[in-house]
Amino acid sequence: MEQRYIQRFVQADLKSKMVFIAGPRQSGKTTIAKEILRDSEKGAYFNLDSDSDRRIVLKQQWGDEKDLVVFDELHKYGRWKRWLKGVYDTRPNNQTYLVTGSARLDVYRRGGDSMLGRYHLWRLHPFSLSELPKSIPRKEAVTRLMTLGGFPELLLSEDERTARRLRRERLDRVFREDIRDLENVRNLSLVQIFLDALRSRVGTPIALATLANELEISPITAKRWLELLERMYVVFTVWPLSRGLPRAIRKPPKVYFYDTGDVLGDEGVRAENLVACELKKLAEFREDSEGYNVVLKYVRDKEGREVDFAWIEEGKLQELVEVKLSDDSLHKPLIYYGQRLNPTRATQIVFNLKRSFSKARLDVVSPMERFGDLLTPGKNKPVD
Repeated sequence: MEQRYIQRFVQADLKSKMVFIAGPRQSGKTTIAKEILRDSEKGAYFNLDSDSDRRIVLKQQWGDEKDLVVFDELHKYGRWKRWLKGVYDTRPNNQTYLVTGSARLDVYRRGGDSMLGRYHLWRLHPFSLSELPKSIPRKEAVTRLMTLGGFPELLLSEDERTARRLRRERLDRVFREDIRDLENVRNLSLVQIFLDALRSRVGTPIALATLANELEISPITAKRWLELLERMYVVFTVWPLSRGLPRAIRKPPKVYFYDTGDVLGDEGVRAENLVACELKKLAEFREDSEGYNVVLKYVRDKEGREVDFAWIEEGKLQELVEVKLSDDSLHKPLIYYGQRLNPTRATQIVFNLKRSFSKARLDVVSPMERFGDLLTPGKNKPVD
């Protein structure tokens, strides 16, 4: 089994603290945990979905001799946070813990975290151009990611039909097991309709009040459901950059899917979603590995000038990114904001590009040139 991009960092962190791995369902969290367990002399694995495992875990009967204990899906135990704090604070000196689960694990990074200082968090994303399995030829990578998505089972599936079936099964489990069991949602079918509405709006600013009116729900409910889907690692939001731009719009957000195969739209929309996933993955890796604060934004002013993405690190604009499917002519708003905002780098990513070039302080490159193998273990590291 080939190593995923966060695995060696997780193993290093386990020497000092317990580690949480959060991320979308079926992105490979359990696989990483079991790979790490193989290197443990006296490890134990427990899945909270199993009745017998759950009884052992809640009675703390795994044994003091274990050096590594993996708790998979621990968030499904309602009082897991307080319980785990007690376990960690009274553990034998030789014992540490690896916890995997949904995005609920990282909610506690915000204020009031009683476990502060006891764990490191790593967020695992599906495969991408920056981290490809060895079995995927590089010349096929963009097409496969655009059509099949980056989730391991989907990317390695034989065809789009198989991928669609696997995708539907994964989303069904998200709704049937995660949202139903963990959240107080009365009408799951309406949440699914809300999700389907988002699928056709990828890459465009979404006015939640307008969407709520279409679905005959309140704007507050729409906002709560969007936050719910973010917590479950189904979608993520990108908000507009307003600081330093007097004419900038301040809302609404754009919504992207962790699985590009979920997107309803033409190739251009899916290309933008794929780049959004790449940037999100690199940004969270940068935060989790180096501790830097990284925020993704988009730029749009009241005159309609728009750039797809802005990478902001420690409050400084590092890169502006515009995505095109085939047009390699320089994007005028990218030139405009490149001069006005003076980022460290301005990049136009063109999917069907014959050759890369630089002009007017802009780099015009293919997606593979910009992202290829940045996180693949044993190859290049992310650019500072």
